[in-house]
Amino acid sequence: MVATCLPLTARLGHRWGMETTLSSHPWPELQRGWVWLCGAGPGDPGLLTLHALNALRQADVIVYDALVHGGILDWAPQAELIYAGKRGGKPSAKQRDISLRLVDLARAGKRVLRLKGGDPFVFGRGGEEAQTLVQHGIPIRIVPGITAGIAGLAYAGIPVTHRDVNQSVTFLTGHDASGQAPTALDWAAIARGSQVIVIYMGIKHIGQIAARLIAAGRNPSEPVAVTTTATLDDQRTLETTLATCADDIAAAGLEPPAIICVGMAVALRQALDWQAQARGEAPRNTDPLDRRRAAEAG
Repeated sequence: MVATCLPLTARLGHRWGMETTLSSHPWPELQRGWVWLCGAGPGDPGLLTLHALNALRQADVIVYDALVHGGILDWAPQAELIYAGKRGGKPSAKQRDISLRLVDLARAGKRVLRLKGGDPFVFGRGGEEAQTLVQHGIPIRIVPGITAGIAGLAYAGIPVTHRDVNQSVTFLTGHDASGQAPTALDWAAIARGSQVIVIYMGIKHIGQIAARLIAAGRNPSEPVAVTTTATLDDQRTLETTLATCADDIAAAGLEPPAIICVGMAVALRQALDWQAQARGEAPRNTDPLDRRRAAEAG
């Protein structure tokens, strides 16, 4: 089966004010019996992709996660909404049930949009769901989304890469399939091999994770940033250190969802906290790495 393409404005309508160059693009059609697995981004509806918006306006049914912003769902008034959120420590749908529900909806001839926070293939179980669909003969399309490990840090003023800081970055999850801190990871290799570490879903086990990184050789005073509800109006960012992060998170009352960054990239927030600067605050330090030269001279 091959998806046909229709003009985006045929579905979005003139109220979206799409430019002529966009309306002439051959946007793919979500056909009956298909499932599109789509990333909704880290929270801010403005970070949704155009392909995701195109999907929203076509779907008969949307199966969505807990971290999908409600404003995004408002862009699909024609669709049936099915909540399939999974939150740690709270009653949640079972993954098997979610995957098989997608199969049943597609077999019923629905245009199915599986909408997941961030990117469906970055710690989102999108690969598992896609594999289930393929094994049951359901045609799929993958629509990537902007992941919080990049965008959430960017909203906090932390570049996940910077050539004065790192040539590698490691993304890891704060828990394994059992819900415990990951035990299968080679902590020594991660500590040695990656200048910047980004941790998803890590607040619950951050004490254990920090202890393992320190035991593997990371500096206890290494900068750490914890950003909660990233990209939304109530975003909070705590700057701390590897040795004190667990206590500081508890003292600040921070709760999931959160993204945690370990490494000298965190120091750049002193210069690049663009949201604070938009509120009229001056940069705390325009040369936080103490390079003693203009940035463009690098």
